[in-house]
Amino acid sequence: GKATLINQQPAVGPCHVSIAPSGRYIMVANYGAGSVEAFPVREDGGLAPASGFVQHKGASVHPTRQSGPHAHSVTFAPGGRYVYAADLGLDQILCYLIDEPAGCLIPGEIPVTHVAPGAGPRHMAFHPGGRFAYVINELNNTIIAFAYDRENGRLTEIQTVTTLPASFTGVSYCAEIRVHPSGRFLYGSNRGHDSIAVFAVDEETGRIEPVAHTPTNGSWPRHFNLDPTGRLLLVANERSDSIYSFRIDQETGCLTPTGYSITIPNPMCVVIIPGC
Repeated sequence: GKATLINQQPAVGPCHVSIAPSGRYIMVANYGAGSVEAFPVREDGGLAPASGFVQHKGASVHPTRQSGPHAHSVTFAPGGRYVYAADLGLDQILCYLIDEPAGCLIPGEIPVTHVAPGAGPRHMAFHPGGRFAYVINELNNTIIAFAYDRENGRLTEIQTVTTLPASFTGVSYCAEIRVHPSGRFLYGSNRGHDSIAVFAVDEETGRIEPVAHTPTNGSWPRHFNLDPTGRLLLVANERSDSIYSFRIDQETGCLTPTGYSITIPNPMCVVIIPGC
């Protein structure tokens, strides 16, 4: 399980990295600079210098969080043809293609999808069936369900739902989003409410319905992940220095604490390596 540094390349305020399905490139979202970059992956697993770079431009309505672009994540669509950048500062989902073999980034056929002003799109997840995509919005605590057109990359909004219970009146910010490997359930984390929102997915329409809100047994669940079998969910509670595991009910999607946890300073991401 030991990790050995191969090499490194400079970036400008990176906050999120995604590996292309082909394994030939990684995409990086630079939150501070409001830009995205593509890096070729060498045969030894190291990174070559950036082959593609796009600087986002503009602003949106929030006076402090949206005074400029803030690319928060980059997500490859199934098949790897399109890659989407969720820009919290612009209230936009931007679509790109990696033009091979040069590795340049070019706009997709539908280059921009706008979301509600002040929503603050943060992360994105695709349904395993390949027909739907879901975006979690940090600033207004919602999830948008989209129909995804694999031919041209178009995202068409189906519905928008809150991640919080109606009774909650405090301050909270969404963080991570994941679709269960079965495609039947969707999960989103709430920092402030300190919960995982559980939704049932209609696999015919892509619509989601709330099922439960499960406390994360800690503070500020910045990230979580599901194991490849879809039986466990592990959540990183950034401000309480803990990672907790939950068992996933395969019929309802509901979460039950396993009783296992670890203490680790400021956990911000959970990555599960298959086979380890």
